[in-house]
Amino acid sequence: MKQIFSNARLILPDEAQPKEGALVIDGDRIASIDTIPDSESSKDIDCKGKLLAPGIIDLGVFAIDKPAFHFGGITRAALMPDQSPVLDLPAMIKHNAVEGKPDLWSHPIAAATKALAGKQLAEIGLMKQSGAKAVATGRQWISDSGIMLRLMQYCRSLDMPLIVHSEDSGLTHGAVATDGETATRLGLTSATAAAEAIAIARDIALVRETGAHVHFRQVTTKGGLDLIRAAKADRLPVTCGVTPAHLLLSDIAVSDFRTFTRLSPPLRSEEDRLACIAAVKDGTIDVIASGHDPRGAEDKRLPYAEAAPGMAGAETLLALSFTLVRDGTISIGRLFELLSANPARILGVEAGQLRPEYEADFILIDEDSPWQVDKRKMAASAGNTPFDGLPVQGRVYAIYKGGRAY
Repeated sequence: MKQIFSNARLILPDEAQPKEGALVIDGDRIASIDTIPDSESSKDIDCKGKLLAPGIIDLGVFAIDKPAFHFGGITRAALMPDQSPVLDLPAMIKHNAVEGKPDLWSHPIAAATKALAGKQLAEIGLMKQSGAKAVATGRQWISDSGIMLRLMQYCRSLDMPLIVHSEDSGLTHGAVATDGETATRLGLTSATAAAEAIAIARDIALVRETGAHVHFRQVTTKGGLDLIRAAKADRLPVTCGVTPAHLLLSDIAVSDFRTFTRLSPPLRSEEDRLACIAAVKDGTIDVIASGHDPRGAEDKRLPYAEAAPGMAGAETLLALSFTLVRDGTISIGRLFELLSANPARILGVEAGQLRPEYEADFILIDEDSPWQVDKRKMAASAGNTPFDGLPVQGRVYAIYKGGRAY
């Protein structure tokens, strides 16, 4: 029996604003938009005027955390290879690909090098056969340019995107903050923000050489974004992402030594934060992702310099990103390009858009529903959010994976 989701405000491809209409589902696929089938052979679901949007595809999480993903409207998550053990073998890819199904699809990302040590290429071809849709360097930067060249050549021949971390480790080793007034005043070991631009410049040069598609997972500085913008103007196959933390917080948030603000890359200057917002607006940034990395007390209840970097971001991803719509930076249609359509394109999956024949992964949203971020009440396996106590708007009321409610 077909399902009709009627009385909805649909987020459709290439449309800046929602369109009133209906979504028709046949099995686990979208059958049509605004075309009502014979009511005797279909089931009608009244959306009561709520937003009906494609399910969020979270590109680059560090844990499969289903309760947090369900709360945040995430129907697919691309899992970074920084696991224990590292995702550097075909068997590990197969094992992690089934985690969360059927209501959440995990897309494990293949480790670029064995044990993510940056020394020897992993069996990327075999991992692709096992289901990997992308390759990643993990939390680390590969400093050996010869290894990086061969890696890009390999990914180009396999037609797989390469997801990279961009900080020159020769400059950032031991640093926990960005150079500036805040780090100096607090006495924190810091590194120049130029470490990001230097890493990006090297990899863009190798993209010119190889033609590989490189996705810079987090670009957080004006210098780095200027390089990405120029590379795109030259039609190089590069994309980049950012998290809400680097859009909404600057290094001032570190001032009280809150370890929940200890991130990688670290929070940047206000100038860099504003540059990130401008890059979202002008299309330089392709993806907003949560960077979901839940860390318990054993990792965070430590002196700032000893705490592990990372934040639990899945539950707050949508609500925080709605801030960009409310302040007029982007349209709601553009928001779901960043959250859903573009991550799907990078991974090569038929999802992320409300389009006939695509997977019926979608969410119902009340964009005005208010709530407050509370680390004690989070569904995530840990509540390490730098946004604790922040009032937000936008809540997911229903989540559908393959046409089924969960």
